[in-house]
Amino acid sequence: MTDPVIGVESLDEQDALALLTNGEMELEGLLVNASNTTIRAVVTYEGVSARCVYKPVEGERPLWDFPDGTLAGREVSAYLVSQAAGLGLVPPTVMREGPLGPGACQLWIEEDTEAEPLVGFVTAGTTPDGWCRVATARGPRGRMVLAHADDPRLVRMCIFDAVINNADRKGGHLLRGVGDTVYGVDHGICFHAENKLRTVLWGWAGSPLNEPAQETLAALREAMNGGLRSRLAAYLTRHEIRAMEQRLERLSRSNRFPQPNGDWPALPWPPI
Repeated sequence: MTDPVIGVESLDEQDALALLTNGEMELEGLLVNASNTTIRAVVTYEGVSARCVYKPVEGERPLWDFPDGTLAGREVSAYLVSQAAGLGLVPPTVMREGPLGPGACQLWIEEDTEAEPLVGFVTAGTTPDGWCRVATARGPRGRMVLAHADDPRLVRMCIFDAVINNADRKGGHLLRGVGDTVYGVDHGICFHAENKLRTVLWGWAGSPLNEPAQETLAALREAMNGGLRSRLAAYLTRHEIRAMEQRLERLSRSNRFPQPNGDWPALPWPPI
């Protein structure tokens, strides 16, 4: 096998989807830190090869509070929402047959290792200018602050997560791609009908929506009115889709960023 040279920045959306859907898949190895079977692979189609992440349904651990559908279907649903709204927050993702059966197949993102982080723990008193404080903790080096950048890319991700009800937005699930792109990955536990939002992006909690947030909400409302419901119905229940619409309506009416409700842990663990 020749080493793949094509990354997400080298493919337009339709070419990426065709590659993921139709490409011959060759498994490279298991990502051992994942809680469900997650495999890096290479897909090749019409002379083009790229790396991908393959999450077979067969390798999912059952979750008592997500009894309907599959985690893979929720991964695809998150992409469908992002794509329909033109947000570009989730790498191209499809449901397809693979060597270990059906599963989600998502284009691999090569992270920009030289880019400055957008979220993390910093020593108390050293929070970078323009960052939002989220929580405090005590670690081996004393009092620490969890914070994130006040960045429009994270604003869009924050609103997206609130609408899809992301129960696991860790800092490590935010990937810095080539250029200024920020991607969100690992959306297997989203779209629950009950409020389960758990995220590191609480820095704007309760404040009025700014322009990037309002634009994101408008794009999501337009997507829901443009046929997205029927596409999501292949993976989510009607109850879950309606609950997503209600979250979207509540955010629009309140015109404020979401805030923790106290009935569910606000932060994922570990946060980063």
